[in-house]
Amino acid sequence: MTTDPESSGADSSLRRHSNAMAPMDDYRHDVMEKGSVLPIPVDALATASPVSPSTVDVVPPLSPLLTKDIVLSGDENTKQENKKELPWLLDYGSHLVHLAVFGILGVLTRYGLENLFGPGVIGLTSDQSVLYIELAPNMVGSFLMGWLGVVFKGDISRVSDHLAVGLTTGYLGSLTTFSGWNQRMLDLSVQGKWAVVFGIPIGFILADYSIIYGIRTAKGFKGFLETSNVLPLSEPSSFKSNGKVEHFKRQFAVMFVLLLTLGLVWGAGGAFVKREFGHGGSGVQLLLGCIVGPFGVWIRWLLARQLNGRGFGKSGRWKWLPFGTLIANVSAACLMAALATLQEAVRKNILQIFAFG
Repeated sequence: MTTDPESSGADSSLRRHSNAMAPMDDYRHDVMEKGSVLPIPVDALATASPVSPSTVDVVPPLSPLLTKDIVLSGDENTKQENKKELPWLLDYGSHLVHLAVFGILGVLTRYGLENLFGPGVIGLTSDQSVLYIELAPNMVGSFLMGWLGVVFKGDISRVSDHLAVGLTTGYLGSLTTFSGWNQRMLDLSVQGKWAVVFGIPIGFILADYSIIYGIRTAKGFKGFLETSNVLPLSEPSSFKSNGKVEHFKRQFAVMFVLLLTLGLVWGAGGAFVKREFGHGGSGVQLLLGCIVGPFGVWIRWLLARQLNGRGFGKSGRWKWLPFGTLIANVSAACLMAALATLQEAVRKNILQIFAFG
């Protein structure tokens, strides 16, 4: 009798498979009789599967990028939990103190840039020119806004949200000024110098290109830092491992130092202004600006926090328009115009000091 080669090959394959399954059957029989659980032999596992390895669904390992995303998301979740555990009063107070101190730094920087580019040193800007005295601070502030407020804001926020708010709303908000520029143009128009029609577009264009150039240079520098493995920024590992208690202590310590700095500036500045207020001068105006500047920063931050991105009406139209910031700038411009009008009418030195301060 002749035997089909294919059937004989299949029979031999089945016999090999049944022989491989025999140890597993004996093992199950022993376990059921004795009621004990023994480790499964590795050889049995290796030979028991009737399925070809090529047909088994293999779960691919996680890619390095996916693993990195999971680790980063875990770190972010931990950090968010720490932030949520921060007491409301401490978190709110930290925001206010950061805004105040960095707002004072912005006032000092603006004063220095106005004097540097003004008639006293370089002579590029002037009160009587379309290149108004606040042009240099506005351009520098817009350039830094591209760095700190657009490109690197996320990296700074990963280190500290309070620092990011202090730098953008506090420092850059005090460095740049819409109301001062608007008032300069208004003063020139009142004096009959209609070259002011060039000052308005010049101010817009230069500020716009400053922030665009700031964004481009910041992106290039950030790309260099990323290739050098410096970015992304994050809290030091020691801070993360110490937990919520250390996070609370660090926030409290930073707020205490900033409060002490703010108190010293207000105390010394108030004493100097009280003594020299009647004599006037740029020093009194500068210190008065440092004293009242934080209040303007707080108002601008609160308005932006409550109104920006909310839109208009119940339907939330025009969400792209920052109503809070717009209201703050228009209100400051109206206040500057009112002080300038009173100054022209009364001719009092005190009003000039308040207006410039």
